[in-house]
Parts: sequence; structure tokens; C-alpha cells
Amino acid sequence: MNYDTLTKVMRRLALEAGDAIMEIYNADDFEVKTKSDLSPVTAADEAADALISAGLREAFPDVPLITEEQADSHDTRADTFLIVDPLDGTKEFINRRGDFTVNIAYVESGVPVRGVVYAPARERLFYTSAMGNAMEEAGPFLKEAAGETTPMKVREADNSALLVVASKSHRDQATDDYIGQYEVADMKSAGSSLKFCLVASGEADLYPRLGRTMEWDTAAGHAVLNGAGGKVVRFDDHSPLAYGKDGYANPFFIAYAPTVELKEG
Repeated sequence: MNYDTLTKVMRRLALEAGDAIMEIYNADDFEVKTKSDLSPVTAADEAADALISAGLREAFPDVPLITEEQADSHDTRADTFLIVDPLDGTKEFINRRGDFTVNIAYVESGVPVRGVVYAPARERLFYTSAMGNAMEEAGPFLKEAAGETTPMKVREADNSALLVVASKSHRDQATDDYIGQYEVADMKSAGSSLKFCLVASGEADLYPRLGRTMEWDTAAGHAVLNGAGGKVVRFDDHSPLAYGKDGYANPFFIAYAPTVELKEG
């Protein structure tokens, strides 16, 4: 894989998808449909998926592509592939809360090595460089040329005063009980894959997820966090969270800065 080309293509497609999403988001009304798994889907999900999928297939025709909105792609078996969630945080989108993201990632031998997370309503753009380092770009975002970027690095965590981020739409008692084992100075909620990026940028130390997620939900944020020196491990045994699993379903996991002293589940 040519990582320089990959970075440019993923960034551009994320921005273009963000434009398509915001056009629908800013409309007076939009239709919400229900998929077979009872999760919601909108025209924004479908428009962003069509745009990103076409762009990736044109640029990388030989690389398997897994995308949330194309069920037939979920039968693909590979350990090196592109994976897309064109609109992560559909509930945030429907409720006009802004915490939704475009997610594109490249997984190599089961590890998310490159990714882009774009939150168009928040005007925040996070991605890995061609070298794999995480960065946040400042707007305005031009499609063909990157603007000013700031390197991202996880925080040196203070285990007596941790910064924790948790899901806005999927918080439950089990998550609260686990967080309760830590000494927490500040707790914030965020939607979608932004939680990985908050750990990557040093705005949080710890993000535990005790709930259902799929690989397309996490791969891009995981890649950004990897590039910032962070880690993502399984909740049950603290082994690295791997990709290319059967059905692309994730177990519970913990994303964190390595200086956090992890507690058992």
C-alpha cells in the first residue's frame, strides 16, 4: 500500500462525504428508515457510503472493502482491508446533536494502521499521516491540500485524577460500575468515534466501552489513537483488539493512554 496516496484519498473522501452529510443535516427534514437489525439509517448514511465506496474502489481496486451500509461486504474474509462507517453516530445525527463522524480506515494484518475521523458538524478533522502519526487539521478544509496540522499525543495520565470519556447514547450501569474503580477528576460524554480522538488528543485518558460495536465503528478512531501512542484492548483479558473477526463484531474494549493503570473488568 502506498500510504501517501492512501492518506490523501481517505482525507479527501471524508471531506466530500462530510459535505454530503451536512447538506442533508441542514435540511428542514429528512427521512429516517430502519435496517434489518433495527438500527436507524438516513439518506446521509447512504449518500456518504456511495461516495466513499466509489472513491476507494477506484483508487484501490485490489483491496477488499468492508462498509457498514453494504451487507454483502460483511461476508468478505480478510485480515488486510479498507473499512468504512460513512456516518457513525446516526442517532446523534437524527437528534441534531453534532457528535457524528465519517470514518475510513485501512487495516493491515488485523491492525488498524491508517485512518481518518471527520466530524463535519464540529469542524474537527483527525487522521494519520503517511508515516502513521496522528494529527488534527485546522479548518477551513480544502479537498486537495491539507492545511495546518497539530501532532496528537496521548496525555501523561494522573491515576489519581483521570479524565474519562464515555458514550453519550449507550451509557449503562456496567460502564458506570467499571469507571467507579478509578479515581476520576472529570467525566465527559461524547458520541461516535470522537471518543477515541479525545483520548488521542489528550482531552481524555480512558474510554471503556461495555456495549456492542462493530469494527467499522472503531477502526478509524483506533488507528488515530494508535498513531498518538494510545492503545485499545479487549475488556476481558486486556489483549490487543484485533480486526478481521468473524462478522466484524467487537467484544467489549478499553481505549486508553498507556500510563493509565487498567483495572480488571
